[in-house]
Amino acid sequence: MAHFTATVSWQRGDAAFLDNRYSRKHEWTFDGGVRVAASASPDVVPPPYAVAEAVDPEEAFVASLSSCHMLWFLSLAAKRGFRVDSYVDAAVGELKPDAAGRLAVTKVTLRPKTTFSGERIPTAAELAAVHHAAHESCFIANSVKTQVVCEV
Repeated sequence: MAHFTATVSWQRGDAAFLDNRYSRKHEWTFDGGVRVAASASPDVVPPPYAVAEAVDPEEAFVASLSSCHMLWFLSLAAKRGFRVDSYVDAAVGELKPDAAGRLAVTKVTLRPKTTFSGERIPTAAELAAVHHAAHESCFIANSVKTQVVCEV
């Protein structure tokens, strides 16, 4: 069994806090030492309490789904003899009330654009099959109830 760690750190500073007027800026630190500036989304908490330049949890969630799908896609494409030259995904997550009326990221749409070279260029059906297999293999997609759609 694998374990994955992240440290999330926040400091109040001199903000009063109890009036709910405090910065949501914080930091994520990962086991390899990478530090990421994070904040609540300015769509959820208004500036200056949210920092638009920082990564928010909803963006990170969308990115993790997209990244996991891409990593599986690359592996599966290589195994099938398709040489991928580039992969770009402009993924989008939708935040709206779920069936219980709670705000949730209810849908993530992946829009990967790939280029290939070499002797084997996948047909549209083969490309769709690799994306389907990648989705079925993705640990993150298998871990959430959010609908994840891949538009190729």
